[in-house]
Amino acid sequence: MRKNVIKAVFIDVDDTLLDFRLTMETIMKAGFEKYSLGEYRPEMLDIAISTSVEVWRAYERGEIGYGEILSQRWNRIFAKLGIDFDGETFEKFFRDYIFDSAILVDGAIELLEHLRGKYILCVASNGPNDQQMNRLKIAGMTEYFEHFFVSERLGAAKPSVEFFSRAIEELCTDREERILPGEIMMIGDSLTSDMAGGIANGLVTCFFNKRGVSHTDGLEVDYTVRSLKEILDIL
Repeated sequence: MRKNVIKAVFIDVDDTLLDFRLTMETIMKAGFEKYSLGEYRPEMLDIAISTSVEVWRAYERGEIGYGEILSQRWNRIFAKLGIDFDGETFEKFFRDYIFDSAILVDGAIELLEHLRGKYILCVASNGPNDQQMNRLKIAGMTEYFEHFFVSERLGAAKPSVEFFSRAIEELCTDREERILPGEIMMIGDSLTSDMAGGIANGLVTCFFNKRGVSHTDGLEVDYTVRSLKEILDIL
């Protein structure tokens, strides 16, 4: 894919620009202390994250609604951890805490500085709109983006056709020349939402393989990088 073909760049938020893993760990430590849930152990983090991913993937597949994420996620996590505590209470604590949290992924600002002025930059995120917008503001990132496509506001989530079609329609509003899907790059860390959605909707894809997975689940992504810095050589 030639560099000058790309006109717009869609960028995921969690674990692409903002470090969800470190944020989750910080929140768990604070919550365990606040609610006297016992000793936090590092191995609990992987269980919490994998369970959270399971719930979000069910949402992406349309199997559950957004409200069910809020009611199920921490109940499932605590069940696996053997902790007897109300998950919905912890979910509210989690939501309140993450709303004002913004831990940057290494190289995130450098990437945005590099892309600014060269491409139309757009956030493409699943999640609550006000939460994601506030976190990006705290991180000092809102100034880099022209559009903010967040699933709650769009009424559809990645990887759905609805999410990408609505985002592209909004992107093209009031522009003299329509931007085609093949002129947009989707950058993200999720194979199931970012890459699968990008491929299915005709976007150029860049997989941020920060966890070093050995395969892409059969998805033919256009680019794979292990750090955000590597994208500077692509765009």
